[in-house]
Amino acid sequence: MLKTTDVQTASLQSYISSPEKQKALYKRTLFVVSISQIFGGAGLAAGVTVGALIAQQMLGTDAYAGVPTALFTLGSAGSALFVGRLSQRYGRRTGLATGFILGGLGAIGVVIAAMLNSVILLFASLLIYGAGTATNLQARYAGTDLASKKQRATAVSVTMVMTTFGAVAGPNLVKVMGKCATSIGVPSLAGPFILAAVAYILAGIVLFIMLRPDPLDIAKRIAAYKQQNGHEVDSNSASQKNNKRGLAVGATVMVMTQIVMIAIMTMTPVHMKHHGHGLSEVGIVIGFHIGAMYLPSLVTGVLVDKIGRTAMSIASGITLLLAGLLAALAPSDSMVLLVIALSLLGLGWNFGLISGTAQIVDSTKPSTRAKVQGTLDVLIALAGASGGALSGMVMANKSYAVLSLSGGLLSMVLIPIVIWVYKK
Repeated sequence: MLKTTDVQTASLQSYISSPEKQKALYKRTLFVVSISQIFGGAGLAAGVTVGALIAQQMLGTDAYAGVPTALFTLGSAGSALFVGRLSQRYGRRTGLATGFILGGLGAIGVVIAAMLNSVILLFASLLIYGAGTATNLQARYAGTDLASKKQRATAVSVTMVMTTFGAVAGPNLVKVMGKCATSIGVPSLAGPFILAAVAYILAGIVLFIMLRPDPLDIAKRIAAYKQQNGHEVDSNSASQKNNKRGLAVGATVMVMTQIVMIAIMTMTPVHMKHHGHGLSEVGIVIGFHIGAMYLPSLVTGVLVDKIGRTAMSIASGITLLLAGLLAALAPSDSMVLLVIALSLLGLGWNFGLISGTAQIVDSTKPSTRAKVQGTLDVLIALAGASGGALSGMVMANKSYAVLSLSGGLLSMVLIPIVIWVYKK
C-alpha cells in the first residue's frame, strides 16, 4: 500500500517540473469537464422549463409559480458551499461527482412527487435537485485550475459551450419526454425530470471515473513549489486590496445578472401559457434562451481575455437592459420577439457570468480557491432564489411587462458599480 502511495505521489509531483504535462492535463481536464457539462446542461434544463408549470398545476395559482425556481436555486446555494468545501478538501473530482449525483436523486424525487401529487415531496426534492445546478456552475472552475491568466475566461467558455448541447436539447425534448412519461403512468410535466435524473447521474459518473489526476490538487502542488522556490511574488497589502476588489466586483456582476435572468426567465413560460402558447412553443423559447446563455461562450471568453473583464461586465448590463425592455414591450402573441428577448437575456447573463468568473479566479489562490468559489456561488444561488420567488409575486400583482422592465433597469446598476470599484 505504501509503495502504491509513493508511486502516486511521484506521478503527481512529476507535473510540477513538466510544463508539457501541465498543458496536456489542462486540455484533458477541459475535455472531461466538457463531456460532463453536456449531461449537466440537459439536467438543469428540466427545472427551468417545467418547474414553474408543475407548481402552477399542483397549487392552482400563479402567485407561487416561482417557488420551484426559488427552491432549486436555494438548494443550489447550500450545495455550492458543500461542493466547494468538498472540492477544496478532496479535489474537484470528488466534489463535482457528489454534487451531480445528488442532483440526479433530487430529480427522481420530483418525478415521484408528481406521481403522488405531493407538494411537500416536490418542494423537498427541488431543494436536492438544486445540487445539480450548483455543480453544473462550479464545474466551470475546474477548467481554470491549470489555465494561465490569459486563458481563464476562454477555459470557462469552452466548458459552457459544451453545456449548450444538453441545455438546448433539454427544453426541446419536453414534449417527447412528456409522452414517454405518460406511457409509463407518470404525469407528462414530470417527463423532463426523468431526463434530468439520468443526465445528472451520468455527469457525476463521468467526472468520478475520468477526472484524474485532479486539476486542483496539481494546481496546489505547483503553487506550493513556486512559493518554496521563490518563483511566486509575495503578497503585499496592495495586491491583497486588489484581490478584495476583484472578488467584490466579480461577485456583484454574477449576483446581479443572476437575479435579473432568473426573474424574467422563470415567469416567461407562465406568461406564454396565459396567452395560449403550448408546451412545445415554451420549449422553443426557453431552448433559444438557454442556447444564448451558453453557445456564445467561446467568443465571450476570448473577448473577456482580450478586451478585459470590466468592459464585458458593462456589456452585460446593457444587454440585460435591452432584454428587459423588449420582453416588456413585445406583444404577447409574438413568438419571434419573445425568442429575441429571451436570447438577449441569456446573452447578457453569459457576459456577466464569464467576466465575473474570470475576475474571481484572478483574485484567488489554489490553496483557498475552491472554498472561496463555493462561498461566492452561494451568493449567486441566493440571488437566483430571490429572483425566482419574487418574480411570481410581481407578476401576480402587476404584470409580466412590469417584471421585465424592472429587471432590465436593475441590470443597469452594474455599470456604476464596476466603474466605481476600479476607480477606488
